[in-house]
Amino acid sequence: MKATIYSLWIVGIFVMGAGIVYGFVTNFNEWAGFPALLATAAMCFMLAVYFMLVLRSTKALLPEDDLEGEIAQAAGDYGHFSPWSWWPLLIGGACTILVLGLAIDWWIVGLAVPFAIVGVLGLVYEYSTGEHAH
Repeated sequence: MKATIYSLWIVGIFVMGAGIVYGFVTNFNEWAGFPALLATAAMCFMLAVYFMLVLRSTKALLPEDDLEGEIAQAAGDYGHFSPWSWWPLLIGGACTILVLGLAIDWWIVGLAVPFAIVGVLGLVYEYSTGEHAH
């Protein structure tokens, strides 16, 4: 976790510097890049502080924090995943249509909503019906 904290601080400082330089280069007239870079830096700093607080309260060292650690120390259960599920593909397609709608015109966003609803419901209820029902 220490490596993650250091990485987030470094990335946050870099992005903040890049945002400030970008602002001066564009004379702070371009309102898409400058605030986005500063928001990215703020998110990096928030994550770094959160991970620092978690590390301080739990004293939990991850396997990657041990300089003498082995790869096998990170082995274990990472959760349950559906290897043959097609629902994430439908959700990804709906997100693609949604972003396309934001870029082109708002009515296209309405086309993405039914696909997103069907995809999320299918993913949630995937193990409730059919061959893999529990």
